[in-house]
Amino acid sequence: MPKFKSFETERLLLKPTSLEDASFIIELLNSPKWIEFIGDRNVHTKEEAKQYILEKMTPQLKKMGFANYTVIRKEDNIKMGTCGLYDREGLEGVDIGFAFLPEFENKGYGFESANKIKNIGFSIFGLTKIQAIIMQNNVASQKLIEKLGLTFKKLITIPNDSEVLMLYEIERNN
Repeated sequence: MPKFKSFETERLLLKPTSLEDASFIIELLNSPKWIEFIGDRNVHTKEEAKQYILEKMTPQLKKMGFANYTVIRKEDNIKMGTCGLYDREGLEGVDIGFAFLPEFENKGYGFESANKIKNIGFSIFGLTKIQAIIMQNNVASQKLIEKLGLTFKKLITIPNDSEVLMLYEIERNN
């Protein structure tokens, strides 16, 4: 597999999610807020996690050079969450998303990783617009997205999902 870029912030390493992250992905995808706000992906074994990574994350990484990044705390190499840019069906543009294990929430890691991902989306990957889709009852993610500078545009639904989502956007400053 070609070498894809990893990124750093003051406290974090952001590396493309790979098969070595399978055990962590099981834990994250089955955390209460993932299931509530993102949805049950029915990933419960290491094999299912590897398949999920290969089918849902790796193809976009190969196609676009960016996708899902595992967020690792530098001081102890603990995998805390994921953050990334996603080319989602039903959106005209790239979507930024993030999820963290409960013990790493409300410590600034979400903003730190998402701000880095937003900035590299514009500066390295040449995006002109970044979007976010958020469930209406996910107030914490709404606040983080607004802190990143995205603004609410409208309510939408995406293909194969009946949930009404909030669409946020930010455009690159030229």
